[in-house]
Formats: sequence, C-alpha cells, structure tokens
Amino acid sequence: MKSQVSWKVGGQQGEGIESTGEIFATAMNRKGYYLYGYRHFSSRIKGGHTNNKIRVSTSPVHAISDDLDILVAFDQETIEVNHHEMRSDSIIIADTKAKPEKPDDCKAQLIDLPFTQIAKELGTTLMKNMVAVGATCAVMNLRLDVFENLIENMFQKKGEKVVELNIDALKQGYDLMKEQLETIEGDFELEESHSNPHLYMIGNDAIGLGAISAGSRFMAAYPITPASEIMEYMIDNLPKVGGTVIQTEDEIAAATMAIGSNYAGVRAFTASAGPGLSLMMESIGLSGMTETPFVVINTQRGGPSTGLPTKQEQSDLMQMIYGTHGDIPKIVVAPTDAEDAFYLTIEAFNLAEEYQCPVIILSDLQLSLGKQTVENLDYSKIEIRRGETIQSDIERDEDDKGYFKRYALTGSGVSPRPLPSVKGGIHHITGVEHNEEGKPSEVSENRQAQMEKRMRKTENLVMKDPVTYSNNYDEADILYIGFISTKGAIDEGIERLDAKGIKVNHMHIRQLHPFPSKTVQDAIDQASKVIVAEHNYQGQLASILKMNVNVNDKLVKQTKYDGTPFLPHEIEEKGLEVANELKELV
Repeated sequence: MKSQVSWKVGGQQGEGIESTGEIFATAMNRKGYYLYGYRHFSSRIKGGHTNNKIRVSTSPVHAISDDLDILVAFDQETIEVNHHEMRSDSIIIADTKAKPEKPDDCKAQLIDLPFTQIAKELGTTLMKNMVAVGATCAVMNLRLDVFENLIENMFQKKGEKVVELNIDALKQGYDLMKEQLETIEGDFELEESHSNPHLYMIGNDAIGLGAISAGSRFMAAYPITPASEIMEYMIDNLPKVGGTVIQTEDEIAAATMAIGSNYAGVRAFTASAGPGLSLMMESIGLSGMTETPFVVINTQRGGPSTGLPTKQEQSDLMQMIYGTHGDIPKIVVAPTDAEDAFYLTIEAFNLAEEYQCPVIILSDLQLSLGKQTVENLDYSKIEIRRGETIQSDIERDEDDKGYFKRYALTGSGVSPRPLPSVKGGIHHITGVEHNEEGKPSEVSENRQAQMEKRMRKTENLVMKDPVTYSNNYDEADILYIGFISTKGAIDEGIERLDAKGIKVNHMHIRQLHPFPSKTVQDAIDQASKVIVAEHNYQGQLASILKMNVNVNDKLVKQTKYDGTPFLPHEIEEKGLEVANELKELV
C-alpha cells in the first residue's frame, strides 16, 4: 500500500475530461483523503489536449507531484504528452478506440479497455468517463459504494434510469480492469485515510467566499480566464445575502462601477486577469487620487497580450505595483494557498477602507483554478474594520457653510470619510488635484501637502503576517523566497534538501507593496544564499527584493516561464546546485 497516488486523466477538450477528474476527486475527498489538483487546458471551447492531474494522499499535500502513477488516456495524444512523467511501475489505462501505442521511450505499462464501446452499448458515449473511473477503482482497489452514492447525487434529477446506466458503466469498467490485474506490476492501493472529509475548492471559490464573508455586497466584472470563476461563484451566492453581481461591457466599466459603489458605502470589488488589469489602470489611479477604497483581484496568466490565457505565470507584479501613472498609495497582497486566499481577501477589504486606497490581491492561475484540500475555515477569525468611515450625522456649527474637509491634512494621512447622505458631510470629489474640501486646486503648496498626505498613509504599513517564514535554522545555507502558488513545491523541495543535510529556510511574501523590508532583511541575514523562485522571465520578485533590501551578493534567480507550475524536484535540484557551489567556495 502507498501513502499517496498521483492520477491523471487526459483527452480532447469537450470529452468530459474535467468531469471525470471531478468525479474521482470528489469521491476521494469524501473518503477523507487530502488532494491537490491542477488542470491543463487549451484556450478554446472544444478541442485541443486537456488533462487533470490529481494527487491523493493520507496527509496534507500542497503541490503537484513530480511523477505519475496512473494515466487514464482517452486518446493517443494523452499518452504522447504525458508518458514522460511515468515510471516502469506506472500504468496507462487507455481507450481501445484510440488504438493506443506506447512511445519508444515510455516506461509505463499499457492496458487498453473499450471505454467508448461499453458506453455506446449502454446508450451514449458520454458515459465512457464512468467506465474509466470504474477501471481506476479496480486498479486502486477502491470500493464502489462512495462512487455509486456520488452518481446518485449527480444524476438523480435526470431520473432513475440515468442513475442505473451510469452505475452500470462504473461496474463494467471495474470488472474489465479486475480481469487484467494479474498482468500488472506495481502498487496502486492507498492506505486507508483516518480523516473526515475536508473542504475541497479552487482558489477562486475561496476568494469569492472571502469577499462575501468580508461584507462585500456588489461585484462588477467582465469574464476572463482565469478569473471568471470568481464572478460565477458570486452570481450563485451573492444574491443569497442580498448582494448583486453585474457583468459589465468591459473592464473599465467594471472598475469604475466598483469604485462608485465603494464611494456610496458598499464594499465592492472586481476581478480580472492581466489584460483586464491593463485597462483598469486609470481607474485604479482614480481610486488612489479620490481616496476611495477599491479591492481588485488579479488572477495572473501567461502574457503579454493574449499570451497563454490558460497557463501559469506570475509576470504582473511590476505592473501591479508601478502600473498607474502618477504616485498613489497602493497595497498589493498575495495569498499562499486557497485557505489563505479566504482570509487574505477579508483582510484586503479591511485594508482598503482603513487606508482609503486601492488594494490588489495578486493570485495566479495555479492558485485560482487548482483545486485543493482546505482545512475547515475559522469564521471566528473574521473581523470587519472600516477605519475612518463616518456613517452617522456630523455635528457642525450652524454658521459653518463650508464643505466638509474630506481630505483634511491629518498626521496619519487618513482623513475622515463620510458616506453619502451623512448630514454635515457634504464635500466635492474629483480626480483632479484638490484641496481639503475636495475642490479643484492647482496651488503648488496645496499639491505638495495633499501628495504627502496621501503617500504617508501607507509609508509604514506592515500588515499582520506580511510573510510566512519557516526559519528552521539560525544560520541557513539557503533562504528560498517565493510568492503565491509556489509555496507547496518549495516546501516539498526543502524537505528533500533537509534530508540531505542542507540547511534551508523558506519565506513566502504575502505583502508585496509596501514591501516589509525589515522582516525580509532579517531572514536574508540568516542565510548564505537566497534563491527566488518565480514564474516570469525577468525575475520581477527578485528585482523587488533588490530595490528594498541588501541581497545582491547572495541572490540567485530561479525563473520558469513555460506555462507549467514548479515541481518539487525542480526546487530540490536548484537547491543542490547552489549548495554545491557554497561547498566549493569553502
């Protein structure tokens, strides 16, 4: 028996590959296993290779596995594209219809079963995914009862006959695979899980749930991969708490509508990806100049231009920090996994109102669309902080006929913010430079005072837990630094390096701007070398480090920009390379 198994299903987009993976993963989750999934798909509605890789374990997992135990292939292309991940004791279960063949360098065993034929005999080829799941159950020695219950839940609205046919397809796939087991080498059976079922969600769902829990009641957005699932989640759930979602005509409208709603006192946000954020830059500047709270979610993908819309990348960091014209206060944060995405989204809404500025939540495709086990969320941790927001009438002298000083020159830089309709709070608001009452002003002394007021709001901002830091060693050989979805692969790679006697600490940055320089510098000072792992060509996070801390003589870049996530062995190999260089220096 094994403590974990890596399973993948692949075929042409539109063949039910996603649903096959979903059925398998949901059943394993109900059996109490921990899961981490990543879906490779093409930027088209139908056609093109797609696969769904799911790691199943008796203990928590936070990264894609290096290798592959079981590959379910609906076509020959799936074998060609994925066999390099497999070992001699791995198995390919392929549809006979595809006339599957092993490439010359394929080490895995190949079994072909008539998925399509069985499904066709049952009435529709759509059920071939159930045949494949049944075959998986046989090779992993899984009981069918959980899968049968899942099928009943999924198809009961379509009638008893549909349920029976799908269960029949499941059983036929199971029986056919059973007949082949004696010819197969390798162990594919999982140890029993002693955990209860967990939450199992993509990062986008965690962000959506976080927004609702933060009190957001309005979202304006335009669909774009990989952010669309946030809007879909909100469409399904926001009306349940009295909220509204509007699909706008473009990203500019989405941003300005969200800003207007925040001005009115409603916590509102938008979500998009790199191309959409490019269009929102002027609006983000408007939020900064008018000091209106505004939460924006950027689910990064491969760029530039249309780029690789369905592939992993982290190349928007510089744009998010420096993209707007002119100087404005801005906060950029980055969750480390789906669970953190829930809590950090809530904190983003608090920061936006406390500092009265735009807050950008920086995600990436792997985090946004990768489905993973999430521990039960602690709703007692939720705190709503609205800063200097004034919601009740303001007492003012009857003879005072001036506007309320919305942009008063306070020491903190944060001015009182009366909501519309608050008596005594009338003020002017504009995107041009203005005085304390909000009236346009081009006086140089006022310009300097207002600019300094705005910028000092976030000068010393260090939020709670600006980083996650695993400092196992006071004097480390290597400090690994990353952000967003690279955390799991880095953690697993470090475990392997530790086992080889290499001392490695790990810091993941959650607050990217303003940068928590002292916290990061202290960690850098404890290490001989610093490796920065990130998904972009230029090494943007490494550049941010060099701008804010003293790291130049220690810095090693590890960049990946081929559209695929980091794997643990890549972290391990880079760490070994750097460790060997250190030994040579000694």
